[in-house]
Amino acid sequence: MIQILQLQPGIYLRGCTDTRFKTNCLSIQFVRSMDRQEAAANALMSAVLLRGTEKYPDIRDITRHMDDLYGATVGSLVRRVGDYQTTGVYCSFTEDRYALGGDRILEPVTAFLQELLLHPRLEKGVFCESFVEGEKRNLLSAIESQKNDKRIYAAAQLMKYMCAQDPAGIPRLGEPEQARALEPGMLYDHYQKVLKHSRIDLFYVGSRPLEQIAQLISPIFSQLERDYQPLPGQTPFRDGGKTRNEQKMDVTQARLQMGFLTESTVNTPDFVPMQVLNTVLGGGMTGKLFMNIREKQSLCYDIGSSYQGGKGIMTVGAGMDCKMVDRVERSVMQELENCCNGIITPLELESAQSAMLSSLRQIHDTPGSIENFYSTGALSGMELSISEYMHQVQQVTVERLAEIAAKVQLHSVFVLKGEQV
Repeated sequence: MIQILQLQPGIYLRGCTDTRFKTNCLSIQFVRSMDRQEAAANALMSAVLLRGTEKYPDIRDITRHMDDLYGATVGSLVRRVGDYQTTGVYCSFTEDRYALGGDRILEPVTAFLQELLLHPRLEKGVFCESFVEGEKRNLLSAIESQKNDKRIYAAAQLMKYMCAQDPAGIPRLGEPEQARALEPGMLYDHYQKVLKHSRIDLFYVGSRPLEQIAQLISPIFSQLERDYQPLPGQTPFRDGGKTRNEQKMDVTQARLQMGFLTESTVNTPDFVPMQVLNTVLGGGMTGKLFMNIREKQSLCYDIGSSYQGGKGIMTVGAGMDCKMVDRVERSVMQELENCCNGIITPLELESAQSAMLSSLRQIHDTPGSIENFYSTGALSGMELSISEYMHQVQQVTVERLAEIAAKVQLHSVFVLKGEQV
């Protein structure tokens, strides 16, 4: 059972009290509207905060302190959920009852998080230049390394063109030109703005009652001078028009990315059936795309589909010989047409349902997966519990899938081909 407490206007603590785990987790996320001009700053900010504080001035001191706390770990957390981007930290630490000699771990962990978020090490009144430059290099490397994985790159390019007018088209880590422009003073000013105006979401998984966690956490934010500015709600997909783009690059095989619009989002009754449809079509090795296009017809090397419930977008990605692009695209449309006509075998439906149910059962296996599922769900607007989710998966029929498939429409296509083609 997930509990929710409001600590202050715009500051929410969610939690799952669970005594099964030897480790607990606590995340703190500052939630911002996805904005192309500040996405890179949000991604960089949390990494710079982890470089040093007033009390623990460098990574070595932070690591030593974490070792003293029974090997607790802390890391940067940057997410994109629909129209929102989050920046913050995730901390994992040993449950108090497994400490030696009555040692306490939760209390010093929360004290450290307060030090980390509110007392960064400064230089001339702003972030240390060496910290900013070092983490900026890491961020640029992460952004630019996506080009080395053509599957990731092609998927990102499709979203860039398809969602040109929508926040979903903004990269989670921001654009390289924005990252390069960031200076210590600029980033520190942004940090102050984030602390003052942002919605703050916290999530705890462990054995303590959530009310006790609230008593520990509240002092962290009582020191802040807050002027909370409520976030606008999640918005439907902002359509900038259909696109078809092709890019040539030094690659040995082509990548095809197809973007589809559905009428199903996290806020519609057919959200779960749409997820089942995606799984039937291409959500795994038992999906129609893999079994028919890759295995039976041998038209591609890999193929699969994914679904973004926040915007109601389904995408299909495939890698193939450059000469096979058109045939693979036609075959994908044929498999979708088969779904529209109810040509879904009992085995295909059962396999999709079993895969989804297995994934849902695993959510409560670790503190991290619990935090991830419910934190992102809260931001997207999804209110289903795991049991409700599973029940809806089990109720889906072929007839329902055919109704939903009939509403799925191809919107945009991106093709990455070799330069000699």
